[in-house]
Amino acid sequence: MRPVALFLGREAAVSRISAPACGQPARDPGPVVQGPPVPRPPSSPPPLRGRVFCGSSVVREGLLTPAQLRSSAWRRLYPDVYACAGLEVTHAIRALAVTRLLLPGAVASGRSAAALWGVDARTPEDDVEVTVPPACRGGAVTGVRVTRRPLPADAVTRTRAVPVTTPLRTALDLARTLPPVDAVVALDALVRTGLVGLADVRGAVATATGRGCRRARDAAARADGLAESPQETRLRLVLHASTLPPPVAQHTVRDAEGRFVARVDFAWPEHRLAVEYEGAWHGQPQNVARDRARLNRLTAAGWRVVFVTAADVYRPAQLLTRIAAALAAPRSA
Repeated sequence: MRPVALFLGREAAVSRISAPACGQPARDPGPVVQGPPVPRPPSSPPPLRGRVFCGSSVVREGLLTPAQLRSSAWRRLYPDVYACAGLEVTHAIRALAVTRLLLPGAVASGRSAAALWGVDARTPEDDVEVTVPPACRGGAVTGVRVTRRPLPADAVTRTRAVPVTTPLRTALDLARTLPPVDAVVALDALVRTGLVGLADVRGAVATATGRGCRRARDAAARADGLAESPQETRLRLVLHASTLPPPVAQHTVRDAEGRFVARVDFAWPEHRLAVEYEGAWHGQPQNVARDRARLNRLTAAGWRVVFVTAADVYRPAQLLTRIAAALAAPRSA
């Protein structure tokens, strides 16, 4: 009988083994000799772990085969742009992928820029907003919002390795394009970080021209940079749009001896009335005891507190009625 060929692996050498004669016991063929394997790229090369990369480039360089690129070890973010499957893909990672790989020369702008500066809670599912030169070609890509316009060199910088509009330019763009309340929220947040000054923002919008400039000037006039959260800004706008006397923002309360008691979000000092926005984090166990002690100190100093939740901010009529009643109530002695 002719020898039988045994293939070990796709590239393995062939070992010839004689078949036993009919009725004869099989003989031990001994160790199988295998020739040197043809090198294959590792399924997860170290240079690609924890990174985003251009798929066609890594295949061309021999780091991955096309089949490996299609495996579950990698996650496709955009056409020909991939990430390691174990990488937490944040909005910042997507912005990096778009500006460095998908649309080289693009600059993260708008709300994506705000997220990179730490003042907008963009999620990985939100569109990445970028600005590209007017001559930049390229079709629409799902998950990417492109604005075509020139950007002055002094309006662009880098953060987290991503080309991004400067905080001042980001403030100007958001003030121009967002709905009025959202624009004020964004400006308050940017100013609060210290990355840009309110006077600089107002100066920039005063000299800006083009679409949205009137909206930008209105937003800058209403911003104050004092709010510690977006909902505090929204609460402030509700209070200022009402017929109530304007409150003092971030007021420091002291006792009769002048000792520090607390700093409250909004206050009518002459009424010893404070309004406090109570975010979800206040209900966390580690914060409850501290907040109760703080409330006790305010009460001991003769102050009353109206607590406001996120739901209250979106029911302004009921909220304002409650605050007006508190202002009309007799002041504690």
